[in-house]
Amino acid sequence: MTEGDDTLNGLELFEKGGAVMYVLVFCSFCVVSIGVERFLFYRHMSEGLTQFLARLPIALRNNGWESTLEDCEEHENAVTFLTAAGLKAALRGEDVNLALDTAYNEVATHLRAYLNYLGMIVTLSPLLGLLGTISGMISSFNVFSMQAGEPLAITGGIGEALIATATGLCVAIMALVIHTFLAQRLDEILSALDKASAVILAATGKAGEER
Repeated sequence: MTEGDDTLNGLELFEKGGAVMYVLVFCSFCVVSIGVERFLFYRHMSEGLTQFLARLPIALRNNGWESTLEDCEEHENAVTFLTAAGLKAALRGEDVNLALDTAYNEVATHLRAYLNYLGMIVTLSPLLGLLGTISGMISSFNVFSMQAGEPLAITGGIGEALIATATGLCVAIMALVIHTFLAQRLDEILSALDKASAVILAATGKAGEER
């Protein structure tokens, strides 16, 4: 069997899956697009994050707020954004806790963007596949009723109808794996933000008490 025959058979199977197959292809495209976009965004937001967080307490204690703020502006990640917001508030004599909460919520909102769509596709894809299968089975029973004595008509139709369910499950599995990976990365970044908030509050709180 040639490669052209394989492609033709694949297209035939796709068409036999029904109209729902086009929706499943769109869902798979969305999964891949969101996965790539979020992966690149998370990598950007965590670039140099661990190293900066490790030296943050020492920098605040030895170099001062202004020098640490300048260091934040030279690097761009989730922790430096949060740290800069807290230190700017401290230097202006504003509520540091409020500034940190606002910055945290802003970063978390950007980090969580589009993840709900992945969760929706995980649930939606099998349902779409099931819908396509039920629709195909209904057609198969209609064929069987018109062609009495030909059991292959119904068994072949059911086999074709199951293509939609198999495709829906494949899309859901792919979306689930990507969603789980991104959720893990999200938790790691948010955990780093929590640690940075505690460090900043401790440093600015002690300085405020001394003043």
